[in-house]
Amino acid sequence: MTSPPPRSGEVTRGDAVLLGLFLACWALSLLSFTRIVWLAGSLPLTLYGYYSVAVVLGWGFGILYVRRTWGLPTPVRRRFLLIYYLGPPAILGVLRSMAPWPDQSAAPFVPLYAFGVFSVLFLVPVTMRFPRPLG
Repeated sequence: MTSPPPRSGEVTRGDAVLLGLFLACWALSLLSFTRIVWLAGSLPLTLYGYYSVAVVLGWGFGILYVRRTWGLPTPVRRRFLLIYYLGPPAILGVLRSMAPWPDQSAAPFVPLYAFGVFSVLFLVPVTMRFPRPLG
């Protein structure tokens, strides 16, 4: 039984797709923040649903980061950390900018709290010790 070839630190097609999605979401968040694009009211998402998305993104991308960077050297892992940790909050930013304007103005710190929820749940799989993944 032969072992699989060592994983390279190159950005794969899936990583490039995720990076493009995250950059597009950051651009849309910036355009919405500067009122060039008006997204308010297009998705009346409750706070419970919004924080649930933050939980899912944090946990999912934490696991994805661990699986993707398993066995890679530290400098390469740091590069991927930029994609997998700073990218998904862009989705949260777009979702929050789509909330109705009275909801946004009534609770202005919700995106910051959601980033905290995302960060905690991202760090859970990153800081835990797991056995070597199969395949």
